[in-house]
Parts: sequence; C-alpha cells; structure tokens
Amino acid sequence: MAGRRSGVAEPGSGRGRARGRRGVSRSAEAARFDAVRLRPGEDLRQALEARFARSGAAAGAVIACAGSLTRAVLRYADRDEGTEVPGPLEIVSLSGTLSPDGPHLHLAVSDRDGAMRGGHLLAGCEVRTTAEVVLWLGGDMVFAREPDEVTGARELVVTRPG
Repeated sequence: MAGRRSGVAEPGSGRGRARGRRGVSRSAEAARFDAVRLRPGEDLRQALEARFARSGAAAGAVIACAGSLTRAVLRYADRDEGTEVPGPLEIVSLSGTLSPDGPHLHLAVSDRDGAMRGGHLLAGCEVRTTAEVVLWLGGDMVFAREPDEVTGARELVVTRPG
C-alpha cells in the first residue's frame, strides 16, 4: 500500500531502528573477525583458546578452517575419553563456539584414503603443515557455559547486555 508506514524498514534501505550504514545492524558492525595461520607443531585447540583469550571478546565462533594435522585427538559422542587418530590428516571441517568459560569445537578429518572421523576437538591435535583459521568475535553478545539441568553438561548460554 502506497503511503503506508510501518516500524519495519525495507531491507537495505538504511531506515528503521538499530540500523547503521547500508542497513547493517549496529551489533553486526560491532562484531569483528580475526584470522591466523598456525604453524607445524602447534596444538590446534590450545592455539585457538589462546587467540580467543587475547582478543578480549566475550563470544566467538570458528568461521572457517583449512589445513592438516599430524594427529588428531577426538572425543566421540557419549564417551568420556579422547581417541587419538594417527595422521597425516586433512582438516575437512572445524566448527563451534568460543567463550571465556571454554570452547565447544567439533573437528572432522580425513586420512590418506579419504576415511573420515569426527568428534569434539581435544588438546593434542598437532598441526602438520598449516591450519588457516578465521574467527568471528562477538559484537554485543556474551557466551557463557552453565550447568544444564536436563543434560547435566555445561551448555551454552547467550546474553546481550544492555
């Protein structure tokens, strides 16, 4: 209807609440990205935890990762202990969240025959040639891990202060 005004702006119009340049929300503008190349011998999980801690962000996520490992240490579903997967291995996928309370990261790797394994990324995953990682760092969100009464595990809690 011509002339009708609502509280919702047209996408990309730049009009409406909480919009900045080109219709991007202010919270999206506050978010930032980081990229790092990890070198041979570095521990993938420990390096990501340290990088996130140095960033000062209260929330983060792995956006992309490509590289290789000498070995992986994965925790499979419904198991308490980790399992070492000997390499050489290609990193097929790495995804998950980063918080000041600790990460929740899943890794998928393939061996020289293309057989895949995946699970929770644990310490001990040694970079073979490279690991190129892109991180999203939180904007106005805060990620925390708190005990969940249903699962019994420390699960993600997302808040937006203010």
